[in-house]
Amino acid sequence: MGITSAILCLAAPPPRLMRFRRYLFVGPHPDDIEIGAGATAARLCSEGKEVTFLICTDGRYGLENAPAGTVPEDLIALRKKESIEGAAMLGVTDVRFLGLSDGGLYSREELVERMAAIIGDAKPDVVFAPDPFVSSECHADHLAVGEAARSLAFFAPFAEIMERYGAKSSPVEALAFYMTAKPNRFIKTSSFFSRQLDAVLCHQSQFPEDSEAYASLKLYLNLRSVDFGLRCFSLGAEGFRVLGRTQMHCLPEAR
Repeated sequence: MGITSAILCLAAPPPRLMRFRRYLFVGPHPDDIEIGAGATAARLCSEGKEVTFLICTDGRYGLENAPAGTVPEDLIALRKKESIEGAAMLGVTDVRFLGLSDGGLYSREELVERMAAIIGDAKPDVVFAPDPFVSSECHADHLAVGEAARSLAFFAPFAEIMERYGAKSSPVEALAFYMTAKPNRFIKTSSFFSRQLDAVLCHQSQFPEDSEAYASLKLYLNLRSVDFGLRCFSLGAEGFRVLGRTQMHCLPEAR
C-alpha cells in the first residue's frame, strides 16, 4: 500500500455497514444473495434493519441440477418460489424480481432502468451487489448486474439523473460488493451461518441436499466464513469490498 492509499484509509475509511438502516441486496440469479451474503442479511434482519432483496434474472437456464424433465419455462416459477422461501429463512419478506432472462439475454439499458426503479422505491442506504472486478468471474449476468449496481449506487442521490431513468432518487451512502476477492469490511456472522445454509437449501432445484453440488458449496462457505472470521477476530464472518461516497469517484488509491 502506497503513502496516498494509507493516508486515505486513515482519513476516509470505508463506511461501517452495520450503522445504516435500509439495505438493498441485488442478486443476478435466484440463490446468489444467499450464497454471497446470506448470513449478513440474516444478521441485519435480526437487528431490525429494513432489508430488500432484488433478483434480476429468472434463472431459467439453471437446469443442471433441476428435476429431470424440467424445462426453462417451468423452472422460472420454481426458482421464484425458492427465492421467496430462501429470503424468508433469513428474515426477509420484501423480495422484488426484475424477470430478465438468465444468460445475459437483455440490454444494459433495460437492466439499469429496471434496477433504478427499485432503488428509487426502496431508497436503501446501502446497496449490496456482486463484485464485477473479480478477474475469474465469467458469468455475464454477474458482471452486468455488478456494473449496473455500481453505476446506480453513485447516481442514486441525483434526482435529475435518476429521472432520466424513469426513477426516483435514493440516499445511497455505500456500495458493498459481495463475492469479492478484496474485502475491506467484515461482518461477524457466526451465529447466522446455519441459517444461511438453510436458506441455500431452499433452492432445491440447484442444490439438492444430498448432492455433490450442495456438499461442495457447504464446504466452501464454511472455509470462507472461517477465513473472513480470522480477519476480524470472530468464529465466522462475511467480507465485502465497501465504497462510501468519498471512495466512489476520482480516488483510485481508495482501495
